[in-house]
Amino acid sequence: MLPARAVAPRPVVRPLAASDDVTGAPCPACGTPNPPDRRFCRRCATPLTPTTIAAPLPWWRTVWPFRRRTRAGSGRLVRFLVVLGVVLALCAAAFLLLPAGRHLIEDTRDKLGKAKAVTPTRVQATAELPGHPVAHSTDGLSNRYWGAPAPGTSATYTFGKPFRLVDVIVTNGASPAPEEYAKQGRALRIDMEVTDRDGVTVHKKLVLSDKPGPQTFPLGISDATTIRLTLEEPAGSAPDRHLALAEVEFFQRG
Repeated sequence: MLPARAVAPRPVVRPLAASDDVTGAPCPACGTPNPPDRRFCRRCATPLTPTTIAAPLPWWRTVWPFRRRTRAGSGRLVRFLVVLGVVLALCAAAFLLLPAGRHLIEDTRDKLGKAKAVTPTRVQATAELPGHPVAHSTDGLSNRYWGAPAPGTSATYTFGKPFRLVDVIVTNGASPAPEEYAKQGRALRIDMEVTDRDGVTVHKKLVLSDKPGPQTFPLGISDATTIRLTLEEPAGSAPDRHLALAEVEFFQRG
């Protein structure tokens, strides 16, 4: 067997004795004084100026545009303008969408609820024919009608308290019976003006089919107190005929 190659012994690092005549901040590990300009301990090489560990960011700083760390306020103006724009956009959207949202809620309640009839406390007309007063349009009998002498004649229905006007059912002509329906003229359009308790008016146009029987018109108007109906676009008119409106029924949300 060949003799093994001799291995040189590993050098042993011996710490040098630090002179005690140096003044300065002591090492946080061994307590040896170090000059102010040293970055590492002259005895044990411990860092004398350890890096400061940044505190964890709060949760809101993890959301854009706050998640980026900045120095000396760089980008603060941009972030402020972005946040201001987002806030203004949300306010504008809420302002614009609030009426639409309220209308959607009210419309849903109208469809889920059960409508019930509401009777006006007073009915007045700008004109009516003898034997055919405007009161016949809300008496619950479709074989009697309100006779109007000409187009443009209107009737005003006043109610005792504000209500949510859900539907209006109109029975046009002199009667729902086909043989009686064509004996008088009828309006094919009714201009409706609804006034609420604050005095605000809502205008609707009810386009009627020239056929006998009731016709339903969904509306959805809140706080109605007064309703005025104006007869327009006559059909079946003749010198010996007048406009006939058999019945008008108003329904509120139950």
